[in-house]
Amino acid sequence: MKHLFALGLLSLAASTPAFAQAPTPPAAKSESPYRASATKINDLVHTKLDVRFDYAKRHLLGKTWITLKPHAYPTDSLRLDAKGMDINTVALMNGSAQTPLKYDYADGMNLRINLGRTFKPGEEYTIYIDYVSKPDELKVKGSAAITDAKGLYFINPDSTVKGKPVQIWTQGETEGSSAWFPTIDRPNQKTTEEISMTVPAKYVTLSNGRMVSSTPAGPGLRTDVWEMELPHAPYLFMMAVGDFKIYKDTWRGKEVNYYLEPKYAPFAKQIFGNTPDMMEFYSNRLGVEYPWNKYSQIVARDYVSGAMENTTATLHGEQVQMTDRELIDREYGSESVIAHELFHQWFGDYVTAESWSNITVNETMADFSEGLYAEHKYGKDAADAHYYRYLRRYLASPRDAAKTLVRFHYDEQEEVFDLVSYQKGGAIMDMLRTYLGDDVFFAGLQKYLKDNALGNGEAHQMRLAFEAVSGQDLNWFWNQWYFAPGHPIVTIDYAWDAAKKAETVTVKQTQTGQTFRLPFTIDYYVGGKVMHQPVTMAEATQTFTMPLSAKPDLVNVDANKKTLWLKTDNKSMAEYAYQYAHAPRYVDRREALDAAIKEQTSSEVARKLLLAGLNDKFYNLRLVAIEGLKLDDAAVAKAAAPALRKLAATEKESLVIASTLKALAKLKDKKDEKLFNQQLSSQSYSVQGAALGGLAAVQPAQALARAKALESDSHDALAQAVVATYAQAGGADQWTYVRNKFDEARPQGKFNLIEPLANMMGRLDDPAAFNEGVTRLRELGMKYKQYSADKYAIKLLGDASKAQTGRAHATENQAAAAKAVAELQVSK
Repeated sequence: MKHLFALGLLSLAASTPAFAQAPTPPAAKSESPYRASATKINDLVHTKLDVRFDYAKRHLLGKTWITLKPHAYPTDSLRLDAKGMDINTVALMNGSAQTPLKYDYADGMNLRINLGRTFKPGEEYTIYIDYVSKPDELKVKGSAAITDAKGLYFINPDSTVKGKPVQIWTQGETEGSSAWFPTIDRPNQKTTEEISMTVPAKYVTLSNGRMVSSTPAGPGLRTDVWEMELPHAPYLFMMAVGDFKIYKDTWRGKEVNYYLEPKYAPFAKQIFGNTPDMMEFYSNRLGVEYPWNKYSQIVARDYVSGAMENTTATLHGEQVQMTDRELIDREYGSESVIAHELFHQWFGDYVTAESWSNITVNETMADFSEGLYAEHKYGKDAADAHYYRYLRRYLASPRDAAKTLVRFHYDEQEEVFDLVSYQKGGAIMDMLRTYLGDDVFFAGLQKYLKDNALGNGEAHQMRLAFEAVSGQDLNWFWNQWYFAPGHPIVTIDYAWDAAKKAETVTVKQTQTGQTFRLPFTIDYYVGGKVMHQPVTMAEATQTFTMPLSAKPDLVNVDANKKTLWLKTDNKSMAEYAYQYAHAPRYVDRREALDAAIKEQTSSEVARKLLLAGLNDKFYNLRLVAIEGLKLDDAAVAKAAAPALRKLAATEKESLVIASTLKALAKLKDKKDEKLFNQQLSSQSYSVQGAALGGLAAVQPAQALARAKALESDSHDALAQAVVATYAQAGGADQWTYVRNKFDEARPQGKFNLIEPLANMMGRLDDPAAFNEGVTRLRELGMKYKQYSADKYAIKLLGDASKAQTGRAHATENQAAAAKAVAELQVSK
């Protein structure tokens, strides 16, 4: 699963100045109960389902035949998870005959069945259940990662929302499948599957495995039967029903299909077209061919997370759908979800975490896989940039340092889907790859997959696989990175002894708790040559010495830039400049640029380094350099302006062009008016929006007229630019557009629009409009209070109130703002 920390709520932190820290679930609590792997009394063998849908009631009418067998001991009873259902019949099958069974379902969650006799270990029996699933009447709660847990979702079933498709889809992880069919809803269960779905004939269906039949089922109806021949976990069962267009692709003779809303069908190949290449790359890299009989991807409305790796049938949230113009601006970070969910078909589906405590063997691996494919397709810089962004997300969340990667204590299983299981875990796996080397590392992954094929795995089994192929005891690595919390916090200092002609490097770990064992390499640059010194740090403070012919131009600690630590590296700006020019990796250059950003107003060396970054070979670092410029400083602005204009004339990457235009807009120089007008015709939404913002900075009246002509295009980036222009130069006539765009936006869009909305409130002498804005700021602040949105809303309300001073209705409007502030301050 690609969760909201990667795709949604986390980006709220980046989009608004109030959210300095990424949102995380509460830190691990020692008093939380120990969560053992589920005890197996009965094993699932085969699940057959026959389902129909009552769209008006939002019910599923189901029949299921569940084949099971006692695991280790004889038993005369069976417990099934069945959340909030009406149970009509429970019977034991004897051929085609049914014998009614006694059962208890008092709590509406656990269906306890008396089997009528004792079955021996391994002796199969089949239970028949006739039931009704009522997901919209189910009282369940989601989490930060998976925002709802009712399992089965009816989207616009009565067609009351104009322009919104009618869909049905399911979400099983963690234990939501048992909201739409009775099962043993635990990750250490595996079952083959057959689903018969009767649906309106105008719709298409998707489920696990292959469709084996599709037949008329009465007026306007059709029954599709899907079969899954290999066993998989219940949480990976899926169904989807709706008006989708199917784009058919192939890989090694297997079906690879993409299901999209008709509007986006023409762009299916552009959106998902790298999927067969991913399947080929992962199959070869892992030494285990893609294990299932087909692979489909479908895009659903109102999805409750980022995406979900249902076996053979990944479900994506609608953010993956893009038009050709939107795809111009797509970065790998948006495509990486496709790689992530595909890799789960091996790590998560083929071999499944035996418990949610061990979710690392699913999610860590999928997060790690994103960088693997980036390296294969787009190069080393792209991979390192991706890993580095994820690592920084984890390091920006101090509360997560209290959590272990393998986590046996938690209150709700959804808590383990966080920055530790994903981003920290991915960094740990990348570090292990560097330590072992590619040949041994990938041989270890292959052994883990083959040893546990179609079964379950946990962290220790992964360790044993790596130990077997490497010949090394790796308990030290697992103990400190998997079973203990935290990460090293280090300072790095340097000293040159001219008399001894030796360089010393002192690394000091300052974190509380354990001292980490850290193998890394130190590179010494002398006279244009590089010397490598492999070292292992095993003490809290350790000094490493290297004899050299002359004082080094640069000492580069952790030359591979893969060690998971938070460091203070006491280099000079001159050394960072040398590092940028000579050290080979993305992170080397990124660290140098970050140092220059801090020193640019006081150091000419830093300014020159930052300007060099404007021409970096990798677009992401060009963005870092542009966005890091402090253009309110006269010396920086004077040095940067000609370089920015030159870049704007030669740059090919749309996101860099857009960033350049935004930077030039800050200069408010009328000589850039022509450039802004030219770029308003760009096919890139990001460039077009930035050009409008630039024009608003130098010619507000002209920008206002151009914005009016762009109102009809509803794309987020463009709508944000139009709203920002209206906030700066518009009046009462534009308020309705601003308010409506805010209301239409999804959560991330609302946070992108919240500041211009508040700016416009302050400029309008209209109590009705002001109150509409106050209501929206207050509601957003309260809804996302856990992410400090209340503090940001309070600030913006204060700014809007201050801007009202001197206006005719200032007293009335300022009172409304003050009331909202008071409500935000006391809300829980």
